[in-house]
Formats: sequence, C-alpha cells, structure tokens
Amino acid sequence: MIQGFFILFVGLVYSTNSARASVAYPLQAKYSNTMLYKAHTNQKVIALTFDDGPDTRFTPLILDVLNKYDVKATFFLLGTRVHTYPDIVKQIYSKGHAIGNHTYWHPKLTDTDVKSMIWEIEKNEQEIYSVICIKPELFRAPYGAINEDQVRQLEKMGYRGIGWSVDSQDWKSLPANVVKQKVLDSIHPGAIVLMHSAGHWTQDLTGTVKALDELIPYLKKEGYIFVTIPKLWLLENTNEKEFPK
Repeated sequence: MIQGFFILFVGLVYSTNSARASVAYPLQAKYSNTMLYKAHTNQKVIALTFDDGPDTRFTPLILDVLNKYDVKATFFLLGTRVHTYPDIVKQIYSKGHAIGNHTYWHPKLTDTDVKSMIWEIEKNEQEIYSVICIKPELFRAPYGAINEDQVRQLEKMGYRGIGWSVDSQDWKSLPANVVKQKVLDSIHPGAIVLMHSAGHWTQDLTGTVKALDELIPYLKKEGYIFVTIPKLWLLENTNEKEFPK
C-alpha cells in the first residue's frame, strides 16, 4: 500500500479460532452480488492479486515470474500510474491478466463520500480505457476501506468489489521468506491473496518478487490452481460442480 500503515477491512471480523478457516466477511454476506473476499469452496483454487501498479521497477519483474509459471493474476491499477506507465498496462493486459480499478489517487474512501468515490473510479476508468479500450468491472478500495453506501453505489456503477482473505503484508518491504510464510500461514481453498506490484518510492518489493518465485511452484505441488478474480467469481456465484475453465 502507498502509505506506511495498514488499515483493516471495514466489517472484517476475526474470531478466536484459526484465521485460515474462521474469518467472517459481513459485506460479502450482505451484498453477495457485489462483494467478494473469498470463494466458499473445497477446491484448491486461489487468486493472486496485485495492487498499486503499474510501475517500471517491480511490475515487470512480477510479470516475468507469472509468465515463467504460466499463472494469470488480477492487477488493481491506480489511475495516476496508468497515465504515467501506459506501456506496462498494455503488457499486463496482453499477457492475459485481469484488470481492476483501484481509484485514481488512492484515498481512504471511508474518509470521503460517495461522490468522491464516483470521481475516483470514473477518472481511473477513463485512463484505463484510453490505454487498453476496456472498462474494468472489478474494483478494490484502497486499504480495503469501504462502507455500505459505497458498496451500493458500486453495484449501480456495474462494479464488483473485491477484498482479500490472505494478506502478504508485502507493502512493509518484508524479505521474501517472511512474505512467503505470511501467505502460507493463511492460504486456503478459494483464497484471494493480496500482494503489490508497485508502491511508494521508499518501498522495496524485491521480497514480493522473490517470494512469488517460490510460492507458485510450491503451491502448485500442493495441488493449488491459480485463477483470475473473474473465474473465482464464477465459482462463487454459480452452481458449477467443477471449476469453469
């Protein structure tokens, strides 16, 4: 994340049991047609997601690792960086990764209002469309901070709000072994994993790149399948017995 502190999801409630299995997501429960924090499944499918990009320091390195293992991920892009690095946006999209909207300036939306959120989303939407001619249908609030009024507005705008159930905390510039362990400690079938492909200039995401290069082959050996958020959404919101290819 851009700022040097972590803000928990609004409405995220942790029980005293294992964090892996007993996390409740009230916004997803109440607005299941709009919000997704995890898929409820026993199938070993997970979605890697990357916030705050693109940049020219770490995003290309992450793309290289994903390409190395033929893994598709979901990138939640910042409008100001889309404007600055359009060629990297094109690379992300051309490699088959899903694209999401992460606002234009990365504000904490719960400190603003619905009108400000609309501006942030639409401004970024215009930037993304100008580069790759698509309108994203996925949205992630900076810091995961979003209230019910804003969730209802997302639905009106045709967006799906995406949270996470596994936090790598890589924005803290952690070494690779720590990033890797934080993911492994919380991984579960249907997980959405939060990582970052860019950040403040003081942040070093080298640990993210190295951890990813170890996590992907390890989790594949454990039987996990890596999917994009649109595919995970289908699994959560259909009655398919098998994961949609």
